[in-house]
Amino acid sequence: MLLHIVGARPNFMKLAPLYRECKRMGIAQKILHTGQHYDKNMSDVFFEKFEIPTPDFNLNINNGSNTWQTANMMIAIEKVLQDEQPAAVVVFGDVNSTLAASLVCAKIGCPIVHVEAGLRSWDNTMPEEINRRVTDTLADYLYTPSEDGNVNLIREGVAPERIIFVGNIMIDILVQSLPYTDNSILSKYPEKYGLLTMHRPSNVDDPAKLKKAIDSLINISKKLPLIFPVHPRKRKEIMELLDTAPAHQIITEEPFDYFTMINL
Repeated sequence: MLLHIVGARPNFMKLAPLYRECKRMGIAQKILHTGQHYDKNMSDVFFEKFEIPTPDFNLNINNGSNTWQTANMMIAIEKVLQDEQPAAVVVFGDVNSTLAASLVCAKIGCPIVHVEAGLRSWDNTMPEEINRRVTDTLADYLYTPSEDGNVNLIREGVAPERIIFVGNIMIDILVQSLPYTDNSILSKYPEKYGLLTMHRPSNVDDPAKLKKAIDSLINISKKLPLIFPVHPRKRKEIMELLDTAPAHQIITEEPFDYFTMINL
């Protein structure tokens, strides 16, 4: 039995096509959702649209610092692994859930499959960079989305036989999503617009940097309206800056689901 461990929206998008193919091949599989990121628009829609079953395990660990999250996930994941004894654990991307699962698997000797291995930002101040580097060090099978991922791993001393170039699984989910697109939302917005997302801690956590970014975006919006689905983590601070700013054409929205983002 394969145990897929997911925790954030990008994980669900990578899980969907892999789960479908494993099911077609008759491979037994279960899903563990750590609950790291939970929002109706950000999570449930993928299970609904892509016929992924409700997770077999939900840890509901969705607050606290990176360290707190990782530690508590490790404790809970270990119990599930001890009870279920999967043949391997599949982890995705670079979120805290991926790091926690990889550390537990390495400690108890459960094989690790890392989907989207080998990517690097070369910025060790990013939690995601730490997560992906540690996971790639521990993983038994590293599925890379691009040739540069292979190069990075070999440069870091990973044995070539552990590296499998599979291509970008995000293209699979994009193709699967096309039947669910609905262009009617476009009538709500100007004919020409820019689509903006901004949530990375390095861009939004420092108040001075955030204000500078918002000021720049306001200037851009005077020439090109911007549609801005605001991430809930920094919505309060961003809305305060926009509400007190001079006239602009930044159209703020609640977070969109994946299918709406494709339409836009």
